[in-house]
Amino acid sequence: MIHMDRIRLKSNDLQSAGYDESLQILEIQFCRGGIYQYFGVPKKIYDGLMKSVLSHGKYHDRYIKNRYRHEKI
Repeated sequence: MIHMDRIRLKSNDLQSAGYDESLQILEIQFCRGGIYQYFGVPKKIYDGLMKSVLSHGKYHDRYIKNRYRHEKI
């Protein structure tokens, strides 16, 4: 398990997100509790999450959720 620094998000669903480019691991902390790591996530997906014109939560639902292997930490 890798611990990484996360950036706080202005979102009703996602509290913060961090990314390790060398390992392609995206880490998301949810407002309702729980921190998840997603594996094999390309940097463009992380960049899209951070710059999303959708809400961060909707971006997660559309491009990340159920698309990458993940585990709760």
